[in-house]
Amino acid sequence: MQWMMPGMAALFAALILVYFLVQRRRRWLLAAQSLSANLAACETLLNLIASLQQHRGMSSAWLSGDAGFKRRLEEKARQIDELLPRLRELAQRESLQAHPCLTLNELQLFRFRWEKLRDGLASHTPEQSIARHSELLEKPLSWLAALGEARVEPLFPEADLQRLARNYASRLPALSECLGQARAVGAGVAAQGRCSPVARVRLVFLISRAESLLQAALAGDGGGRAESASQAVQRMLLRIREGLLAGPVELAPEQYFALATRAIDLVFSWMDGSGERLLHAGQSWLDAHQDVPALNP
Repeated sequence: MQWMMPGMAALFAALILVYFLVQRRRRWLLAAQSLSANLAACETLLNLIASLQQHRGMSSAWLSGDAGFKRRLEEKARQIDELLPRLRELAQRESLQAHPCLTLNELQLFRFRWEKLRDGLASHTPEQSIARHSELLEKPLSWLAALGEARVEPLFPEADLQRLARNYASRLPALSECLGQARAVGAGVAAQGRCSPVARVRLVFLISRAESLLQAALAGDGGGRAESASQAVQRMLLRIREGLLAGPVELAPEQYFALATRAIDLVFSWMDGSGERLLHAGQSWLDAHQDVPALNP
């Protein structure tokens, strides 16, 4: 019997090793699934944020007297209505967490506030519309930032990927919101043909804020689609300075809205590229560990 002891000990050690390898593989498989699901949720939130920002800009121009935005406003509202049910699954999943990034009650309240704004938009002034939209946008922006910090960043031990995740879910969305506010205020200025003192102060602040956020985002990720987005943002800010702030307002609302939308779309493209790189990084790590046994313990 004694001659069997070393063999049994070796077998036992091998089984322990296989068990821990299997557990490690299972953890990484779950992490990969979590990354994919949470990046998909981030993408839905980004689509909602972009649509709300566009609705805000169109509302500002329409309420300032440009009737040409009416039909586009109705279509954008329908797109927002279609996005909200897709967030219910995220809210249900998050509600099971100890510290949820989004709850069903929060989503229900958000929907109520959106429908109230949508249905009563005609009674708002341009300034009231911008304020109500901006208050509403604070929620999906905060959900997105919380999701990135709590569910995406911790999956990456590398500092550069953590910075990329922070850009994706926090810095770049904040930049898009700053530019979105500038689009809404500027569209109202262009529609009215004059820049009021209040609008001037707001635009000057938004220009400064956008420049600061852009520099922070470039420091976090200077590759991918950053360069084209940066150039478009700088063109937009220059056009605000020259076309809305420096003398008579000569920009047409449609022209300004298209210019601003181009810059914001490229910022969202930058975000999309960051999300793709994060997903690829997670998949690459998983592919590199395919040799770990996939047995059940």
